Amino acid sequence: MSLEGRPARLALALPPLAFLSAMALAPLARLLREGGFGVSPDLLADPYLQWRLLWSFGQALASCALALLIGLPVAWVLARFDFAGRRLLLRLLLLPFVMPTLVAAMGVLALFGPQGVSGLNLQDTPWLLLYGNLFFNLPLVIRAACDGLAQVPASRLAAARTLGASRWRAFWRVEWPALLPWLGSALCLVFLYCFSGFGLALLLGGQRYATVEVEIYTLVAYELNLADAGALALLTLLVTGALAAAYAWLERRLATPAKVDPIPLVPARGLRQRLALAAALAALTLFAALPLLAVLWRGLSADSGWLALWDEDARLALWNSARFTGLTVLAAGALGLAHALAARRGLWLRALAFLPFVVSPVCVAFGLLLLYPQWSAALSLLLAAYALLAYPFVAKSLAAALDGLPPHLAQAARTLGASPWRVFWRVEWPLLQPAFRRGLAFAAATAVGEFAVTLFLSRPEWLTLTTLIYQKLGRPGAANADAAMQLSCLLLLLALLAFAAIESSSAGAPRQADKED
Repeated sequence: MSLEGRPARLALALPPLAFLSAMALAPLARLLREGGFGVSPDLLADPYLQWRLLWSFGQALASCALALLIGLPVAWVLARFDFAGRRLLLRLLLLPFVMPTLVAAMGVLALFGPQGVSGLNLQDTPWLLLYGNLFFNLPLVIRAACDGLAQVPASRLAAARTLGASRWRAFWRVEWPALLPWLGSALCLVFLYCFSGFGLALLLGGQRYATVEVEIYTLVAYELNLADAGALALLTLLVTGALAAAYAWLERRLATPAKVDPIPLVPARGLRQRLALAAALAALTLFAALPLLAVLWRGLSADSGWLALWDEDARLALWNSARFTGLTVLAAGALGLAHALAARRGLWLRALAFLPFVVSPVCVAFGLLLLYPQWSAALSLLLAAYALLAYPFVAKSLAAALDGLPPHLAQAARTLGASPWRVFWRVEWPLLQPAFRRGLAFAAATAVGEFAVTLFLSRPEWLTLTTLIYQKLGRPGAANADAAMQLSCLLLLLALLAFAAIESSSAGAPRQADKED
């Protein structure tokens, strides 16, 4: 039986397809039924919900605009100037992608909360959530813009300058058109993440600036209003589905390889160029580094020392987080490997792996509660939800690595008499291992920092680090605030370990596979 044959692909596709159907498609269908397959006009006429919807759209649009206004100049500087540490800085832009939402939220509160180190109290203002959105999404726009600027042909830009175009005019006529698809793709994701975000909006939005996702959680957890929650969830699904379709269309355009002569990097010379480089580095420090540094500072300077990490709740949370993450990684590795191999020549199956990315965890958890109420107190359902959110990282990483495998190696092994399975294990699998480890590291980071699903499906004995931090924040007293910061430091350390694993895997991966980063 060949790994390329139809029977083998079908056998490999059955487990991930069955899992997606049971954990994503069926719960979403149940959610649609709960919402009556439509949104009632009376619901949208409620001024309170109108404000929630308008603010959800408004903060997502504002985050897109701010990320573009700040990220595009920073990306241009990083893409055109050479300086010491540039390659390391570009790799560090990946760090927010593995950072748990609660760590970012705690960092923002440590900077601009009531006891913030900056001295500015922005609580109960919209700026707190917008700043948190930029922490996660500004690096996304910068990376996309850097990739787009790398596609600008040096000859075309040189020709424009030779014909008398100023640097500004050359940017708008030559560089900007090449950037548009890349920026459009990134901004679709930024809007998607900000509109359907839960953890940041819950901790930073407060009562007035909470989003629709937080309202869905409130309606389910505190008011048991499943009908309105289902209708709002349906509305968010429509919005995220449209954005996912736009993102898929743009990504398909970007998938076509283009041969370009890259523009060579030059050192920053002169006062203007050095000031531009300094401003770019200052912007990255302000929006991407300061929240993490603030968490470390507040955690290390706590008056109670590190006693919070040794109490009974902390030990239970650490044990649960570790074992849940380990079990999630095992399930994600098996499902991701099967999905990637089955989708090697199937575009539709590869696209299905992105389904958990475009559906908010709140909608997933709500749908699971509605569809499987008899299992709502079962640990297996919580772990399956973790695996659903984590395994697409493995599938995506392996799919990119499979695309980059040199075909002549497998052909040579087959010519020498190796069976299809022997070709895979002896030739292809060693080349896939760095991408597999990278995907597992992303899966581990997702599991250890998962918050939304845990709030819906967890029980007191399944306390994790994220839920314990949230509990500490909800209790009065400086000791609880210090404990939340110290636990956030621990969560930050775990995320840094996952980032180190990703970077070590990337160092040994084929260059073609790096595109998925």
